[in-house]
Amino acid sequence: MISITSKSPYAVRALAELGRAADDAPVPIGEIARRGDVPVQFLEQLFAVLRRAGIISSQRGVKGGYRFAKDPSAVTVLEVVELLDGPLGRDAEGVFADAAAAARGVLAGVTIAEVIEREAREAGATMYYI
Repeated sequence: MISITSKSPYAVRALAELGRAADDAPVPIGEIARRGDVPVQFLEQLFAVLRRAGIISSQRGVKGGYRFAKDPSAVTVLEVVELLDGPLGRDAEGVFADAAAAARGVLAGVTIAEVIEREAREAGATMYYI
């Protein structure tokens, strides 16, 4: 069937917070969790999966934290969902297979960079590009 657990929305929210970091310095997981209103222990589990998949990288130590290993514009929401929740619509049949295909199409067409831009627009902030 079509199944998206709370893991995926939390992970997308946390990745958007990570992407909003102004520079390439590692961002501590506690800061990402606080800004994204995500429980730290839960986020640690999600980020472990994303790190193993090569989406983010981690750095240990006092100045440690997480950063993107891939450009946020190259990471789709579908990629995150399927890493954390498995293939979307894996066993769906009939109309549910059609719904799963539609959902896959929508999620595959949105990147983390686009999520960041969308949230900024919805918050009324203007993005400037140089």
